[in-house]
Amino acid sequence: MSSPRDTGSSADTPQAEPAVSGNTGDSAATEPIEAVAALLAAAGARARRLRAVLALLVEGPRTFDELIRTPAVPRRTVEELLAAAGSDLDTEGGLHRLIPSVQRHYRDRFALDELHAGPGGADVQDRIREFIDSGPTPATALDHVTATPETVLRRAEWLRDTYDLLRARTLFLGDHDLTSLAVCLVEPSAQVTVVDLDERVLAHIDGIAAEYGLHIHTLHADLRFGLPPAVKGAADLVFTDPPYTPEGVGLFTARAAECLTDTNSRVVLAYGFSDRSPALGHRVQQELLRLGMVFEAVLPDFHRYYGAQAIGSAADLYVCLPTTQPRKLTGRQPAAIYTHGPQSVEAGTAAPSEDFLRKLGELTRTPVQELQRPGWDRPLHGNREFPVFDLRADPGPWLLRMLLACNTERAAFVVGNRHPDITSEHAQSALSGLIAAKYTVRFHRSSPEPTCAVVFADPPARTTGVAHDLLHRAHGKVGNTWREALITDAAGAGSTLTKREARQRVTGLIQDPADLGVRLIDLPRLRLDALLHTAEA
Repeated sequence: MSSPRDTGSSADTPQAEPAVSGNTGDSAATEPIEAVAALLAAAGARARRLRAVLALLVEGPRTFDELIRTPAVPRRTVEELLAAAGSDLDTEGGLHRLIPSVQRHYRDRFALDELHAGPGGADVQDRIREFIDSGPTPATALDHVTATPETVLRRAEWLRDTYDLLRARTLFLGDHDLTSLAVCLVEPSAQVTVVDLDERVLAHIDGIAAEYGLHIHTLHADLRFGLPPAVKGAADLVFTDPPYTPEGVGLFTARAAECLTDTNSRVVLAYGFSDRSPALGHRVQQELLRLGMVFEAVLPDFHRYYGAQAIGSAADLYVCLPTTQPRKLTGRQPAAIYTHGPQSVEAGTAAPSEDFLRKLGELTRTPVQELQRPGWDRPLHGNREFPVFDLRADPGPWLLRMLLACNTERAAFVVGNRHPDITSEHAQSALSGLIAAKYTVRFHRSSPEPTCAVVFADPPARTTGVAHDLLHRAHGKVGNTWREALITDAAGAGSTLTKREARQRVTGLIQDPADLGVRLIDLPRLRLDALLHTAEA
């Protein structure tokens, strides 16, 4: 194999003083181990390769060629690392090693012994199987197809063995397969965030994470309407198993690009297509290229599923490297991104007829010329005193989010007649109770057509209180809005609460400290409900 053309020296030893990336500062004033740490920090998820070089230098002595070839690290990167090590490095006769007096320090500081972690084992796989078996049933309308426990464990071990999960901030965009839980089992120090549309998945992950002490933070979002601001530009590694349409893969990948920190970050995704339909695979790959992604690796048949027989119950693992300018999404995205159900690419939602709008106007007692589109990325003040929103394509979570986002005095929402929040008295009571401090909710089933229902939101009986203030500022960070709500509530009761006192009280009440820095509207429903009860109590 011929080697690619490279600039700089081609000798077996590094240049005397190569430039060091990572903004390590003046080498004379910086301890070598701190300069090395800065390089690893700058490398993000890719720092595992640099840790592998350090492990060789501890085991040493090693030739310069070995330091490049064994961990597959570019020559220039090895040069930078050796230059950063400086006086901690012993170089003699073309061989390099870390001096004995610092080896233990480097082992501990960079967890070098953990690089040789073995497979998860049968006990871990059995636990993953239990997690999957006890989890929510797949939602066909969301293209849920469950990965096998073997696949979930293989994903977790591959991520652990390929990337520096000790330092990387790992984000899962959708996680019906519970790969986030497997990652935390095989690498307990991993920093993991999960963003999902399905409230059942978020509640299941939260419950298991609490039971087993796993460090996972969950947030709610529908990627068609945007991302929680807390995850934008905050991930070193994004994993996703999106809907396998060009629209679905494109949307999830573009959102993943918004979450990346820099070009050291990676998007790892699952995608499969039948060899009987190569044109579909070509369309998806073209969409990834259009978004500014480079295929760093494609591992065939990496994933196995219970179902998805049209593609052989298997999918490939794509490792995508972002270019310096990955394409970002602007505006609202189409609802049709799935392969099944009312939000499939082929289905679509018909525009309401004039007769439909007339009957709706009779229910609302105000003329309805058109239905407002859904979306809750920003507060909805609306141009109408009484807006009516079209949620007929709602897979379930939209109604609550729209009630949180809407800040008009009254509003109405057209949903499917089998919407999970209205199909039983228990479901209606749960939604009404959660939003009671902001709206009084009324339900009209089978109106204005048998397949639809209208949910009315009217002013509540009580317009004060901490929960009332929180719900009217759902797009604010939980820590800030809760603090201000406490101060306002205290003032209404004739007492004074300082910002510091209010902040301390909130910190003592919050169940998950990570929730303090995220928007209220991005909290999973279960934690949102618990927070509002705590705030009122």
